This record gives sequence, C-alpha cells and structure tokens, in this order.
Amino acid sequence: ELPDVATLKNVELQTPMMVYSSDGKLISQFGEKRRIPLSIKEMPPLLVDAFIATEDSRFYEHHGVDPIGIARAAFVVLTSGSARQGASTITQQLARNFFLSNEKTLMRKIKEVFIAVHIEQLLTKDEILELYLNKIYLGYRAYGVGAAAQVYLGKTVDQLTLSEMAVIAGLPKAPSTMNPIYSLDRATTRRNVVLGRMLDEGYITKAQMDQARSEPIIARYHGAEIELYAPYFAERARAWAVNRYGEDAYTSGLKVFTTVSSKLQLDAQNAAIDNLINYDHRHGYRGATATVWKSGEAAWNINELVNYLAKQPQYGKLIPAVVTKVHAKSADVVVKGGIQATIDWSGMNWARKYISDTRQGSAPKSAGAILTAGQEIWVQEKTTTTATTDTKAAVTHTSWMLSQIPSANTAFVAISPENGAVLAMVGGFNYAHSKFNRATQSIRQVGSSIKPFIYSAAIDKGLTLGTLINDAPITKWDKWQGTVWRPKNANNRYGGPTRARIGLARSINVMAIRALRIAGLDFTIDYLTRFGFKRSDLPRAEPLALGAGSLTPLEVAQGFAVFANGGYLVKPFFIDHVEDAYNHVIYQANPAIACDQSCQKKNLHPITVDPNIDDPQVVAKITQASDSDHDVTTDSTTDHPVKYAPQVITEQNAFLVREMLASNIWGGQGWNGTGWRAKVLKRHDIGGKTGTTNNAKDAWYSGFGPGIVATTWVGFDDHRRNLGRTSWNNNLGKGQTMGGEFGGNAAQPGWIAFMKQALQGTPEQEKQIPDGIISVRIDRSTGQLSNANNSSSMYEYFIEGTEPKHTVIQVKKETSFDTDTAEELF
Repeated sequence: ELPDVATLKNVELQTPMMVYSSDGKLISQFGEKRRIPLSIKEMPPLLVDAFIATEDSRFYEHHGVDPIGIARAAFVVLTSGSARQGASTITQQLARNFFLSNEKTLMRKIKEVFIAVHIEQLLTKDEILELYLNKIYLGYRAYGVGAAAQVYLGKTVDQLTLSEMAVIAGLPKAPSTMNPIYSLDRATTRRNVVLGRMLDEGYITKAQMDQARSEPIIARYHGAEIELYAPYFAERARAWAVNRYGEDAYTSGLKVFTTVSSKLQLDAQNAAIDNLINYDHRHGYRGATATVWKSGEAAWNINELVNYLAKQPQYGKLIPAVVTKVHAKSADVVVKGGIQATIDWSGMNWARKYISDTRQGSAPKSAGAILTAGQEIWVQEKTTTTATTDTKAAVTHTSWMLSQIPSANTAFVAISPENGAVLAMVGGFNYAHSKFNRATQSIRQVGSSIKPFIYSAAIDKGLTLGTLINDAPITKWDKWQGTVWRPKNANNRYGGPTRARIGLARSINVMAIRALRIAGLDFTIDYLTRFGFKRSDLPRAEPLALGAGSLTPLEVAQGFAVFANGGYLVKPFFIDHVEDAYNHVIYQANPAIACDQSCQKKNLHPITVDPNIDDPQVVAKITQASDSDHDVTTDSTTDHPVKYAPQVITEQNAFLVREMLASNIWGGQGWNGTGWRAKVLKRHDIGGKTGTTNNAKDAWYSGFGPGIVATTWVGFDDHRRNLGRTSWNNNLGKGQTMGGEFGGNAAQPGWIAFMKQALQGTPEQEKQIPDGIISVRIDRSTGQLSNANNSSSMYEYFIEGTEPKHTVIQVKKETSFDTDTAEELF
C-alpha cells in the first residue's frame, strides 16, 4: 500500500504563525517548527549546489533512484544483514520525510524507492528541490534552509557566504550533533567535507574552497528577528487566532496583523515604564538582589562574572550587574554581556533606604552607604541630551545608573476614538516578569476617573457648566451600616457654591456626589452602561461618584473615547487582518466607526451585531495539518459597507464634558485643575482626568488628544498596599516629586510623556463647536447672565435652551481658590 503522491502537488508545509504590527513590524512567532518558506528562485544557486554535491551528486541524471547507490546499499544488506549503508537520493529523502518513518528496514527502503519514482513522474526537478530544501529538518527546530540560516547565523539565505552555505548543507547527516552550536569542531569538519564535494563536482574552484575553509564559523542561536517589543499584544493575538482557527493556527503560516502602531507602542512602553521606575526610585532603595562574594572573600574574576551574569534574567531596561569596587562617590560594575562600567554619583544618589511605602531613610552621603563590592544589583542606561555652549547643538550623553525591579506595577493603553483600534498597550512592568495583562485583565477601582461620566449623566438631566453646586460637607446616615458617611475633600477644604466646570476640573468630591444626586443613582448606573461599563462593576451606592466602581484600563479608555469622538461607543479591537501562507487576506476587521461630520446621521442605527467580518463562506476553514505538512485552502475577503457605532450620548453632552476635561489641564482664572502638569504639552486640544482611589491604592490618568485616547494606571498587584508618600530627598534638589501619591503625580507623568511623543508633528486642532451649543456671558460667582461691564464675567458654553435666564443683580466676588491645586482624595 503506497500513499497518494499527488498530494505533494498541493502540499502546504507547517509554518509558524507570525504576528505583526499595523505597519508590518514582526512582534512574535508562535509554533514549534521554525520555517521560512522559499521558492527555488529565492535560494542562492551555490546553496542548492552544496546540497546536491553532498546528498545526491547524480540528482539531475536519475529518475528518483540512483542504481549505483542502490546496488551498493543492497550489497551491504546482503553481506552484513543490516541496513547501515545509506544511498538515498534527494527524491528518496523527500519521500521518506513526507510519507515514511526513519526505520532502517528493507521493506521501508522498497517503499521509498517506489514512492521516489512516482514523485519524479509527478514533479519537476526544481519542484523536488524546493520541497526538499523547505521540508528537511536541520536542527534546533529549524526546518528548511531559510530557517536554518536564521537560527544558526541570523541571516537570510541571500546573505550567506560560501562557508556558511556549506555549514547548512552539512546538517542533514546529523542535525542535532553536527550543528555549529552543539559542536563547532564537528560542524567545521563537516563543512570542509561539503566544500570538498563541491570542488569534486566542479561547483567551486580550489581557491574558493581554500578561502571558505579558512573562515571561522561564527554561530549562535538566533530567535525570530523580533522588530517590535509588544509581548502583551502578541499574546492577545495568539489567543485570538487559536480561538478562531484552532491549533492549526500554529502550523498553517498565518500572518496576523494587529492594530498596534510600532511608534506608539514604543512611546507607550518608554513612558509607562520610565514613570513606574521613577515612582519606585523616590520611595527608596530596597538593596542588592544577591551577594556574589562577601567582604573578606576573594573577588571573582571577569570571566567568572561574565558567566554568572549570562545566566541572570534581564527585564527590558533593567540589566543585572555585579559591583566590583566602591569609591567615595562612584562604583565600578560588570554588567551582563561583559561590559565594565562606572556608576557615578548622579546615577545612585537617589538611593536612600526604603523603610516602608510611606517612609524613606536619609539621603546617602557616599557610594559606600549604598553599595558594597560583591553585590548583584540592577542597572540601566541613562541618556541625557545637552546643548553645546558655542553652537547650541544637541549632544547625547550615555551613563549608567543604579536601579531596581519596581515593587508596584503599571498598565497603559491607547486606542483610536474613531474606530476603537488599540494602538498601544503595556500590560505590566515586563512580560517575562509577569504575564498578567493589567491593561485588559486587572479590574481596579477607578477613583475620580469616574467623575466625567457622573457629570455627563447630570448634564443629561439638565446640569450646565455654569450650574452652582454646593461645595460643602456632606453627612449622611447609613441605616444599613449603622454609621454616618462623611465623604470629604482633600485637606477638608470647601469653597461653597461652585460652578460645575470647576467641580470636575478640580475633582471636588462632594460636588461629584451632589452631581450624582442631580441625575439620580439608578439613572446614573443605567447611564454608565452606555459607555460599555458592566452593571455588575458599578455599586448601587453614592460612593459610585467617587470611583468605588471597578474597571479595567481598557474599559476606562473606551469610555473616554465616547467623549473624544462626539458621543459614539466604539468597540476596542486588536486584530486588523489575517493573511494565509500565500498572502491572501482571510480575515479583515470591519469595525463600527464614530460618525464624523461627513456621514449621514439620519441613516445611523445602533450596532447590535459583532462589527467584525465573520462569514464562514468568506473565511475558509483551515484544515488540520498532518505530519506530511498538508494544509489548506483559503479565500480572500470582499468589500463591506461602512458601519457606524451607536451614539450613546449627544454630541452636545460630549462637547461639554470635553470642555471640563480641558479645564482639568488648563484651569481658569485663579485656579488650576488636578491635571495641570499636562500644561507642559502646550496644547489646547487635549483634556483628561486624574483618578485616585481611597487610601491611594490606585492612581490613574485618562485623556485624549487628536486621534487618540490613552489611559494609564499605577498601583500594586497586592490590593492591601497603597502608593504611599515620599519625603524630600536632599540629594535631588528642585523639581522632585514628594508628598502623597495621587493620579496627578504617580500616573499622569507617564501619560504626558506618551502624548508628547505621540502628538509630535500633529498640528493643534481648532475647537469644533457642534450645532446646538451656544456661548453666553455669565457671572463667575453666580453662574447667572452678565455683561461686559461686569469684571467678574466670562463666556461659558451651554446646550441651547439651558442657558441662564436671569441676570446677576449684584456682582459677587468669586470664591477664592488656591493656585496650587490640591490633589483629589478619591
């Protein structure tokens, strides 16, 4: 019984799944078999010649079986009783690799011969070579010459030297033991044999052989050439693909193109992690990771240190190192990779002793107060840019600084408010350190981040930006708990009747509760579900207004996108499209988009179905890949009509909330918002909101800019710990962050750093005022109508019909506010 050789005509080799960014940067590769399929035309002729010379010198002369080789093998079998002698042609090897086992028996050999003859009748010589050179196992999970070149040498086949081609051509004999990583000596000997065979067959000259033999083999294991570090995104894509296509996703050569922007992902990674490390440093140094040698013991030499450090993990920017000598204000270290460096005083003077999350030791006076020779520590490179005194040209300086693994963690996510595409995502400090994705899986209390949604509900019930809400203490008896609930403002300061715009921008707690009362608790909970929030995550109690509800960072970003895009609920998505092994598009996302000014609003209907294309007749099922690498057929997608996301709040409501969120950054006459630090961006087309939970266990900042909405979170995975507070560090001087940790100082700096890069080169957008919004001059203190003669007057936006109807009679002095904003308590 012989297999159907005709299946080779349509064979699909097992190829790993590749995950890419939206701009084509490789993020990850999934699958046990490493394979880079190549056509015969893409393979260098000398590489093909090397295999022919070594494996089957009469390849172009026989018809699948070499009679001379068969006779020689048969003689050995008859005289010795075993099948130790090999004489398989390339075609026979192909037959064995696809259809037979490797057992050395006479019956298997007979089948191999018949199959090889059938293959030669069915395929051309080039087709046979192409299949063989893509199928053959060459060690270290590398199948085919393309993968072998990448795994051992980190090259594509067109970059290989003659010597390197010979190394690869020598692998089929014993791929596990003759590869240059396992045994350089055996690989060198085998390479030289291959070069000799190439000379014998006339493929190269003696001079070429001698030159190639003289070259050293430089090989090491090379993983997939990852171009963009986005492991949390990669895992999301992997899980999506396996859920959609099953286990075949790992072997069918899928190319999964995500929505992530390589630039924005890099910006987010740098901003979020730098901010987390800065938070961690100001809370103090927790000491060395380990002691390699103790005081009085012999120091290790450089080779011992290099070997030791090679076994230690590296987490992104944080690299392990060992202290070799401590000076008065510096320390010498050996960094992983054998780098010998010096940490100067500016790179370690932050490291006062960590006592607790709320206490730090005194500022260190010397390096010896921080480090000791023989300690294993963490270091990171620090890059600073200065201008020359004469030409003012930018000069970049690189130095090393002491660091440590942060005990807190972070998450960051950025999405498009137009269609929900997730543009960047950081799920934690480091994926290798923790695979838990805090951006999508961590459900945390949101603190004051919820307040824009509370005010939006109140606006729906008639609240205006000029409405006065009493900023005064609240005392409420809770009959169920038998206690009195007394929510308070930061520092117990209260300003009396205050306009709603100021209440949200300054995150005044008691005003948020009264805004909730204006809307009504049950109505507000129903209203918040419009933003995609789950009812089960929203407590039916007034602390909801202070952020007692729990959401993921992605859910918060989705909610803020509604304000940014004019009131439309877009659904976050991660996968843009999928291509099969032949570059045919087999899946294309078709997200519902926010309606812009050009769309026909009268034709809008709520979207009640999954907005992604999922037509089984369009996306062909990928069949299960067999051991013979058989795979499948797919079909391309067709054009689909544009879908519009449901409008969940009015355009006017969204505009007014955006106004308040802009005031969170820019403040007003005589007062700042809690997001004032973002003024450094010098843009008026941005807005946002700080968020800090009770006892500062979670710090948030969420906001928008042109074409982007971003949310960042900082906190501990251990819910029992809070973010604490820091005292003044005498070593650092002006500009340092100190005091309690809130959304504005623990989280917002990461958001600012991201937006600075993300919006670079994007022109500032003019404010778009929707129909139905009017601007009216009001009195700052009373919110009533006023005129230009009133020095306390200002213009405010109102939904037409809700503007004040009465003119202020007596001008009152506006309630005074501190110019330095008090951070929100919740």
